[in-house]
Amino acid sequence: MAKEAKARIKINKLLEDSGWQLLDSPQKKANVLFENNVKITKESFDELGENFERTVNGFIDFLLLDDKGFPLVVLEAKSDDKNPLVGKEQARRYAKSMNCRFVILSNGDLHYFWDIENGNPTIITTLPTPESFKQYKSFVPNKQRLIDEFCGNDYIALTQDPSYSLNPEYINPLTRGEYFERTGVRIMRPYQVKALQSIQRAVKDGAIRFLFEMATGTGKTLTSAAVIKLFLRTGNARRVLFLVDRLELEDQAQKDMVAYLSKDYKSVIYKENKEDWRKAEIIITTVQSLLFNNKYKKFFSPTDFDLVISDEAHRSIGGNARSVFEYFVGYKLGLTATPKDYLKKANEGEQREYERRLLLDTYRTFGCESGEPTFRYSLLDGVRDNFLVNPTVIDARTEITTQLLSDEGYSTVDITDDGEDAEEIFRGRDFEKRFFSDSTNRVFCETFMNNATHDPITNEIGKTIVFAVSQNHAAKLTQILNEIAHRMYPGLYNSDFAVQVTSLIPDAKSMTIDFRNNKLNGYSRASDIYRTSKTRVCVTVGMMTTGYDCSDVLNLCLMRPIFSPTDFVQIKGRGTRKFNFSQCIVGDKELKAQYAQCEKTHFKLFDFFANCEYFEEKFNYDEVLKLPQISHIVSSSDSTPNPGLDKYEHTGTDSVSLLTETKIGLEGMRIDRMFFKKFEENIKDDEFVKSAVDARNWDAAENYVRKEKFDKPDDYINLEKIKRSLSIDRRISVREVLEYIFGLIPKIKMKDEILEDEFERFIDDNKSRFAEDVDIAAMRYYFKAYICDSKVREAIDKKQYGELNVLSSFTMADFKAVPNGWKQWIPEYIKNYVSMNRFM
Repeated sequence: MAKEAKARIKINKLLEDSGWQLLDSPQKKANVLFENNVKITKESFDELGENFERTVNGFIDFLLLDDKGFPLVVLEAKSDDKNPLVGKEQARRYAKSMNCRFVILSNGDLHYFWDIENGNPTIITTLPTPESFKQYKSFVPNKQRLIDEFCGNDYIALTQDPSYSLNPEYINPLTRGEYFERTGVRIMRPYQVKALQSIQRAVKDGAIRFLFEMATGTGKTLTSAAVIKLFLRTGNARRVLFLVDRLELEDQAQKDMVAYLSKDYKSVIYKENKEDWRKAEIIITTVQSLLFNNKYKKFFSPTDFDLVISDEAHRSIGGNARSVFEYFVGYKLGLTATPKDYLKKANEGEQREYERRLLLDTYRTFGCESGEPTFRYSLLDGVRDNFLVNPTVIDARTEITTQLLSDEGYSTVDITDDGEDAEEIFRGRDFEKRFFSDSTNRVFCETFMNNATHDPITNEIGKTIVFAVSQNHAAKLTQILNEIAHRMYPGLYNSDFAVQVTSLIPDAKSMTIDFRNNKLNGYSRASDIYRTSKTRVCVTVGMMTTGYDCSDVLNLCLMRPIFSPTDFVQIKGRGTRKFNFSQCIVGDKELKAQYAQCEKTHFKLFDFFANCEYFEEKFNYDEVLKLPQISHIVSSSDSTPNPGLDKYEHTGTDSVSLLTETKIGLEGMRIDRMFFKKFEENIKDDEFVKSAVDARNWDAAENYVRKEKFDKPDDYINLEKIKRSLSIDRRISVREVLEYIFGLIPKIKMKDEILEDEFERFIDDNKSRFAEDVDIAAMRYYFKAYICDSKVREAIDKKQYGELNVLSSFTMADFKAVPNGWKQWIPEYIKNYVSMNRFM
């Protein structure tokens, strides 16, 4: 009893701090509280009866009254050595007997809020205020309305312009593009609609937390706006909190929400509307703003928002930021562009990388403990569907960086105070921290300037983001780039060609916005009718990585080593968005029409520290990760070297030792393909599949995988995605995938390997027909061309041999080289004995 009394005293204090006041009555065994500003007369109190707190099931610990003096909330108190949830069913009975919808379960330290008509108890970190209950009481969500809401590709468009489909500009296919550009009306892409529908399915299954893993450039904000509309329109949210982790993203989100939803809902940035934020349905703020001086506790109640969306979730719920996110009850949606596919299941124990623990924790936080997000759309999906572009990687290493990156490192010898030789080894991560080389920085900048992708309309160097090691490094690179630009383009830029955009620079945030809007330091002088930024290069450290949208960027420069997969994916994502450059032309319709098809098809990724090679070949994606103990976690951004180590400045020259250009194809980079590992583990753990494969019951195994594993809301995995993940260049079967997963075949063969197998079988089957001098090479070429090229096959089958004269893959000369007799027999053999379906 002493422990329970202690807990009640603590709860009394918490309630008073939240705006509730104790109503004294010497005869009662429970505490009745009401709002400070509400007068409850003795008569109205007496109406409750002398034993008002007594129910048929026992005594209520705390009964909170509404502003009219009627029971509103039952608060069940437990001693601090008990979990408050043990009182759940007891509190439910009390609430029903008092006709209360709300319950609070508390032991004085841990509190749960429970709307017994909607969902389960949810942890809260402070008790709700009377004012918040006044609003929340009138909020009666209806999950079925949300589940049944029709969400088509015009879900946002109908808010922007309800009659868009009747507009003549839209109806005419020739002017539809101009209509969208002029009005900003947005038709959602198919995968964005699927993301919205995945929320509906999850809610139907009882989920209240969701996670979208969507690649940079796939429209997470537009999809979020559709989710917001879904919850507000169906009455399942009164107000939405949209959390971002940087100031520039705050303005960007507000701009987008106004464009998408302002006809139906009001959105505000909290810091600009502190006094009247309650008049808006959508509140946008940074996590840091709410954390400052515990602002989120002082000015908000846990029930103020019914949907909380966390942009770049793995960042904005890390560390102390989690307390903001968890403070509010209701639905939670996390957004991230960072795939977790390369992470294995983790065990408690040794420290690895903080960001890895954070990513794993992100999935747990949003109810995805299995590692499966509510919805996934990867970079590979976006490239395949022609919504995103892959980079062309420029691997450029100098003599110095080659040594820094080598296993041996860069070795220097100095003389100690004792007159002895002392060797010091420097490596890639020491660049611009302990190892300095002005000549190397100049080589970086010269190489970029001489090989950059240019703007297709003005032929200026395309807009570029350079990622530096530190603020001092950014300042050096900015100076060098402006010097080179002045030499190459005298009088055109006057030191505006490159600018430093880091936290030390005043108005850096507005500079990122101006760069995106093509007016940083004014417009380009290269054309009077083409609106592009005069400044061509922004040099940053970390300000323009996560969430920064600048679609017309044509070059990214990694002038620093990167060791974090998350950082690498985020930086690469700054260039993957598509862009039509004709939209920057103003006032000249003919020129605009001329460049109507001027699309961004790729971007260049300048890599001066072999980062791409590291993540393609050296990074250990298969390592079983162990979660660090939280008390030992050190942020990965804290890379300050030990103060006792010496610094070294290279004063000699440096030059390029390697310069290669590699266009990334549809198969993407390895870091983009790792999700097959997760599917492989899932299949290996499935008892039915294992049993069917062991029994070689392939029909049962294949049917089960197609029905139970493919095209599910978790990740929509299918044979096409598996094929891309493994970089296979032909059609594959479920059986092949299962044989590979269970080790029955060493690999899934590529198209040419299968062709070679088929040709060898053809040779074996027809040995008796061969002459001694038969041209096997010509026959092999013919055999493969007939299988793989439909135009060759059509010309041969129809005996229209003249068509071969216009083909490049197999010409008339190639056909003539095939020995007589075999020209007809090879096609006949293939039709009878070769399954061409595998090669499509």
